[in-house]
Amino acid sequence: MTIATSEKLPLAWDTIIYMATIHLIACLAFFPSNFSWGAVGVAFILYCITEWGVTVGFHRYASHRSFETNKFVEYFFIFLGTLACEGGPIEWVGMHRIHHKYSDTHQDPHDSSKGFLWSHWGWMMYESPAEKDVHRYVKDIENDRFYQFCQNFMIPIQVVLGLGLFFLGGWSYVIWGIFARLVVVFHCTWLVNSATHKFGYRSHESNDRSKNCWWVALLTFGEGWHNNHHAYQYSARHGLEWWEIDITWMIIKTLETLGLASKIKLPPLQKTKA
Repeated sequence: MTIATSEKLPLAWDTIIYMATIHLIACLAFFPSNFSWGAVGVAFILYCITEWGVTVGFHRYASHRSFETNKFVEYFFIFLGTLACEGGPIEWVGMHRIHHKYSDTHQDPHDSSKGFLWSHWGWMMYESPAEKDVHRYVKDIENDRFYQFCQNFMIPIQVVLGLGLFFLGGWSYVIWGIFARLVVVFHCTWLVNSATHKFGYRSHESNDRSKNCWWVALLTFGEGWHNNHHAYQYSARHGLEWWEIDITWMIIKTLETLGLASKIKLPPLQKTKA
C-alpha cells in the first residue's frame, strides 16, 4: 500500500517527531525488565478511560451534540479525551467536523480514496490546509476556557499523569501506562478513519465509503459502526442492530438512567425502540 496525495504538502515535522518519539519509547515495553502485570493492568484501565473520553466526550458529545449533559460530566469526558494526546479537543472536534462535511473528497483531511495508509496516519505527517479552517467549525467551543485549557496543556497533563504512574509503579508503569497505551489508542482511533472506509458492510447510503466493521467497533467501544454513523451523524447510538455492540451507547444510556444525560438523539426507527 502506498501513501498517495493529490498535492505537494510540506511535512509536519513537529507531528512526525512527536509520533516517532512516542512509538519508539513504547517499544521499550517489549523488554522483559519493563513488563509487569500491574503495568499492563494500569495501561488497560487507562486505555478504556481514554477511549471513553474520545468516544463519549470528543466525538458523540462535543463533535455531534448527540445528547445533552451538565458541565461537570461534559468537562469530565473532555478531560479524559485529552489524555489520548490526539490533539486538544478544539482541534480534534474541528477536524472531525470537516471530515464529515467533506467525507472522502479531496477536502477531507483523511480522504480514504488516497489510500489506506494515508487515511490511517499519513495525512497527519503533512501540514493540512484544513488546519487553517478549524476555527470556522468550532465556534461553539473555541471560547470555552476549559476546552482552551485542555487544548493548550495536553502535554503537561500527560506529564502529570506520567509522574503519578512513576510514583505508583516506576518506569514500567510509565512505559506501559503512557507510551504503550498512547500507541494503542492512536492506532485504534485511526482505524476508524482507515479500516472502516475499507472493510465491512454498508447498511445505509451515506455518499461516501464508510462501512460497518465489527472488529473496529470492539476495539473502539462502538465507533466501528461507521456507516451507521455517517448515515445518522447526530445519533448517540451507532450500533443500530442488536448484534452491533456499542459500549459507548451503553455509557450514554447509563448517564441517562442516572439523570446525567438528556435529549438523546436517535434515528427515527431507533426512537421507537429506545
